Amino acid sequence: MKFNAFLAAAALAAAVALPAQAQTLRWAAQNDILTMDPHSQNHATTNAILMHAYEGLTRYNDKYEVEPALATKWTFVSPTQVRFELRKGVKFHDGTPFGADDVVFSFGRIKQPQGTMQIYVTGVNEVKKIDEHTVDLVLAAPNPILLRNIVDFRIMSKAWAEKNNATKVQDYKAKEENFATRNVMGTGPYRILSWQPEQRVMMARNDAWWDKHKGNVAQVVYTPIKAEGTRVAALLSGDVDMLTDIPTQDIARLRTDKKLKIVDGPEVRTIFFAPDVGSPELKYSNVKGKNPFADKRVRQALGLAIDREAIRRSTMSGMSIPAALMVAPGVNGHDKQLDTPAKADPARAKALLAEAGYPNGFEVRLNCPNNRYVNDEKICQAVTAMWARIGVKASLVAENMATFSQKFQNFDSSLYMLGWGVATYDAQYMIQSLVRTRTSGADGNFNFSRISDPTVDRLTDAMKSEVDVAKRNAMIREALLRIKDEVLLIPIHHQMRPWAMKAGVTTVHRSDDRPEARFTSIR
Repeated sequence: MKFNAFLAAAALAAAVALPAQAQTLRWAAQNDILTMDPHSQNHATTNAILMHAYEGLTRYNDKYEVEPALATKWTFVSPTQVRFELRKGVKFHDGTPFGADDVVFSFGRIKQPQGTMQIYVTGVNEVKKIDEHTVDLVLAAPNPILLRNIVDFRIMSKAWAEKNNATKVQDYKAKEENFATRNVMGTGPYRILSWQPEQRVMMARNDAWWDKHKGNVAQVVYTPIKAEGTRVAALLSGDVDMLTDIPTQDIARLRTDKKLKIVDGPEVRTIFFAPDVGSPELKYSNVKGKNPFADKRVRQALGLAIDREAIRRSTMSGMSIPAALMVAPGVNGHDKQLDTPAKADPARAKALLAEAGYPNGFEVRLNCPNNRYVNDEKICQAVTAMWARIGVKASLVAENMATFSQKFQNFDSSLYMLGWGVATYDAQYMIQSLVRTRTSGADGNFNFSRISDPTVDRLTDAMKSEVDVAKRNAMIREALLRIKDEVLLIPIHHQMRPWAMKAGVTTVHRSDDRPEARFTSIR
């Protein structure tokens, strides 16, 4: 059994001689990583693991404030040129020195179009080497959130990539692999020792790291456990120290266990449906010669048919916030007054379908992950039943995240569910990634539903360089309202994220759902 393999790995890790008080953190969740290439997939679990090994020029502290990382300071040479002084004495995990060449190389690599991480260098035209420990970021225009964007601009060893023929970013959707897909060379607080897909990721503390660890975790064993009952059983038996995917139906029970503790917090993640609005004809539908999702009234009908309160109450056991906006509380741009969804109204939904020319509804395929978000498949099952009441017969295809991701990234879906966390804590990140018309760069790099709205495009391009906070926030508000009013995407809810752990574990709960071992202690 897979879980027995996990136990064997954990025992092996624990058997390794560790410094006094050093501990092994056994962490489990339902979702595996997609790759170890740091510039390939903008996927939360993948980012959460890789951030232990790869670092950016900046990072977040435990209060989500930007602070220096591989850069020690930055100064604005001009509004469009920012000089970063790089940290001296930093070594990659193989002992080779970090320097300006690695930053320049990593910028060129992350910009390659087959990856989905370009958003983190949006607005950066060039990275210039000034000397071995200084680089300039040359911007297309002033960028008010540059320091937040580049937190996830991960720096890879140039020499290592060239030596191992890994200068090209993995094309994940084409099922391509390279040396960086399974191997890691960063500067971070932990070295990734191995990854066995769907079994475990093993990490060991980098004792040569330039910074100090604030916890006592020397090794990390991350195990994806899809089955809800198995995950909970692993925690209850003591075989897992921390669980970041708690089945909603088990939360109340786990709160009463004195051997455990629950750390609560909202997540800056919105769960939504993405209809293909741009194709002349849907690939997976019985409607031929036209696209029902191109009609706003059809999209409105789908949204009005969803009883978000029923999903919150029954499917999510109260652990969600019904959503009308595509950004969650905690994200700059969120407005509570605007984020109140309309009550479910199947009668009005049917009337809208009839007005659009579909009095008897239509058939369409719905793609959904079954191991990524809280109760993802159950949500899709509930919604397909709600849509059936208005005549929209959605045939559900639920698959693991790896298969599902490759499918929708190849535009091989007419309608799919996705969750979007806002890594920068600013709404531009969502608007630019999901709704801006797709280009070969950061604009629309996760827009796989073929949205192209001139109003949103204009506002997105303006907010990228607007340094007046009030004016920029007004642009964000207008763009969010446009997305809402035109129903370009269909939000369901903002996800809540409690973590469960042994009573002796202390860590920082992060609203981006990325536990950090450097902040974790076990007693």
